[in-house]
Amino acid sequence: MVVQRSMRLLLAAVVGILCVSYAVADEGMWTFDNPPRTRLKELYGFEPTKEWLDHVRLSSVRFNDGGSGAFVSADGLVITNHHVARGQLQKMSSPQKNYVAEGFYARTFAEELKATDLELNVLFGMQDVTARVMAAVKPGMSTKEAVDARKAVMAAISKESKEKTGLRADVVSLYQGGEYWLYTYKQYTDVRLVMAPEEKIAFYGGDADNFTYPRYDLDMAFFRVYENDKPVKVDHYFRWNAAGAADGELVFVSGHPGSTNRLQTYAQTEYQRDVAYPMTLKTLKRRLAVLNTYAARGGEQARQARGSIFGLENSLKAMTGEFGGLNDRETMAKKAAEEKDFRDRVMANPAWKAQYAWAWDSIGVAIERQRAKAATRSFRSVRSRLLSFATTLVQYVEEVKKPNGERLAPYQDANIEGTKFRLFSRAPVYLDLDEEQCVDGLRESLEALGPDEPFMKAVLRGKSPEALANELVRRSKLVDPAVRRQLLEGGEQAVTASDDPAIVLARIIEPMNRETRAWEEKNISGLITKASEKLGEARFAVYGKTAYPDATFTLRLSYGTVKGYPMNGTIAPAKTTLFGLYDRAYSFDMKGDFDLPQRYLDRIGSVDLKTPVNFVSTCDIIGGNSGSPVINAKGEYVGLIFDGNIESLPGRFLYSEKANRAVSVHSAYIIHSLRTLYDAAPLADELEGK
Repeated sequence: MVVQRSMRLLLAAVVGILCVSYAVADEGMWTFDNPPRTRLKELYGFEPTKEWLDHVRLSSVRFNDGGSGAFVSADGLVITNHHVARGQLQKMSSPQKNYVAEGFYARTFAEELKATDLELNVLFGMQDVTARVMAAVKPGMSTKEAVDARKAVMAAISKESKEKTGLRADVVSLYQGGEYWLYTYKQYTDVRLVMAPEEKIAFYGGDADNFTYPRYDLDMAFFRVYENDKPVKVDHYFRWNAAGAADGELVFVSGHPGSTNRLQTYAQTEYQRDVAYPMTLKTLKRRLAVLNTYAARGGEQARQARGSIFGLENSLKAMTGEFGGLNDRETMAKKAAEEKDFRDRVMANPAWKAQYAWAWDSIGVAIERQRAKAATRSFRSVRSRLLSFATTLVQYVEEVKKPNGERLAPYQDANIEGTKFRLFSRAPVYLDLDEEQCVDGLRESLEALGPDEPFMKAVLRGKSPEALANELVRRSKLVDPAVRRQLLEGGEQAVTASDDPAIVLARIIEPMNRETRAWEEKNISGLITKASEKLGEARFAVYGKTAYPDATFTLRLSYGTVKGYPMNGTIAPAKTTLFGLYDRAYSFDMKGDFDLPQRYLDRIGSVDLKTPVNFVSTCDIIGGNSGSPVINAKGEYVGLIFDGNIESLPGRFLYSEKANRAVSVHSAYIIHSLRTLYDAAPLADELEGK
C-alpha cells in the first residue's frame, strides 16, 4: 500500500510538471507542414515564413543509408558527418588505401571519387492522403483484409505519384497512423566524395567519449552531387556563417530523425523494457565480441571489421542509455502519467469512449502475443550478406508476379529501382568476416530456439552451423554483382533453377518467413496498426494538432538555444575550444583514442587555440539526425549535428530540456581546420562563397 500510495503521489506530481513544462520546453521533431509557429513566436519572437521553411526543406538532404546532410554551395556540395559517410568510405577503401582511417581530399572536381552505392534524397513535396488511406479500410473488414486494403491503396498512391512526377514516392504513417502523407523526393545516385578527415580526429576520444560532452570531434565529410556527369546546380543551399551561434541564441536543426517511441502506449513501452531491450542488448554484446575477435587477427581483418564494430559499439551504448531510462522510476512514471491524462480525457467523453477506448485493450492483446513469440521473431534468421542478396532475388521473382498493391514494399513499382540499385552494389563482401558472423548467428539461433524448432531444422538440414556457413559463403557466386544481375534478369526460371547455396537456402527460408509475416499481420502488427490509427484520431480529438509525431526517418524541424547544462556537480560549457582538444590529448599522453593526427602536432603554431570546436543546444534530436545542419534564424549554417549527450539517451521515450543536449561541430572549426590543417582553402572558399 505504501508503494502504491507513493506511486500515486509521484504520478500526480508528474502530471503537474508535464502541464507546466510542456508549453515551454524546446521539445519536438516537427513536420514541415505543421511547424510550432505559436511556440516560436511566444518564446523567441520568431515566426517561420513559408519561404523560410521551403528554403530549409530544399537545402536539407537525407542519406538513404542512414543519416542527414545539407547542401552548402550552389555546385551541389553536401556536408554530413564522417560517421555517416564511413559506410561509403569503407566500401571505397582497400587493403592499400584506407579512406576511413587516413581521410581524403579532392582538390579538383576530377579528383572526386564516386561513392559505391549512395543515394541522397531531397524532400520536394508533401501531400496529406489520410482520407484516401482511411477510406480503403471498410467497416467489418477482418484484420487481414484491413492490412491488405491499406497496403494496396498506399502502393497505388505511390505508383501514381511516381508515374506522374518521376520522383521517389513514399506514403508515410504519422501520429501512430493518425495521418498518412505522400512524401516525394528528388533522388541522386551519382554522389562523389570530396573530403573527409582522419578517423582519429573525426571520432576523437573513441567509444569512451561517444555520447558524452564536452567533446572535441571534427566529425565531418563532404560529398558532391552530380547529374549527367556534372556537378548539379542547386538554388537552395545554406550560406555559411563562420562566427557560429552565440550562447543563448535560437537555432534550428533540419534533419531526418530515425525513430522515437514517445507516442507508444504504456504497454508497448513495458514490452520494450521487459523483452525487446534485454534481448537486443545481449545480441549486440555477442556480435561485438565476434567482431573484436576477428579484428584481432591482423591489420586487414581490423580494417574490414572496424565499420561494423563502430556501429555496434554506438548501438550498444545508445541502447544501454535508453534501457536505463526505461528502468528509471521517474521516467516510467511520466510515461504512465501521460497515458493516464490522455485516457482519462477520452473516458470522460461518452462519444470518445465509445469510439476509442477499445484501442488500448487491443494493443495490450497484441503485446501479449508479441511476448509469447519474441524469441521466434528475433532468432528465425541467418546473418549473412550473401544470403541477403539471395533473399532479395527470391523475393523479387515471386513478388513481381503479383499486382502492385499486393507486393512487399521493396518490390512495388515506386520502390523497385532502389531495390535493384542496392542489389547491384559494387561494395566488397569480406568472405572471412561474413562466414564468422554467419556461424555465430546460427549458433545463437540454435541456442535460443533449439535443434528441433522447425526453422532450425529446415535451415541446418542436419549440418552444423560451421558446415552450413562454410558452404553458404565459400560456394556462393553472389559475391559478384554481375552474377546477381544475371540471375535477376533471368527471372523466375533462373532463380528457381539456381543451385547456388545462398539461393537454395533463401528458397527454403522465404516460404516460412512469408507464413510468419502473414501470422504477424493478422495477430500483431495488424491489430496494433488498427488500434494506433484510432488512438491517433483520439489524440487529435483531445489535444488538437499541437503535438508532433514520432520520428520516422522523414524530414523534421527541431529548435532550441545554444546552452550549457549542469553536469557532474559542475557546469558543462556551451562550447569547447582547441585549447581543450590539446589539453585532452596531452592529459592522456596521446595514447589510444586520444592521440592526434600528426598534422595537429606539426601545425600547432598555426592553429588559433581559441577556435570553438563543438557546442551544445537544447534541440531535440535522435539517431538519424547525424549530419543534420544547425542553422540560425536567418537560415545560415552554424553547426553540424553529430551526437547527443549521455543524458539525452532516454529521449527516445521522453524529452527533458534540463538534460537533453544536441552536440554539434562548430562552423568556425570546420573552416579553420580546412584552411590551417588540411590545405583545403578552395573548399573553405566554396563554403564561404569567396
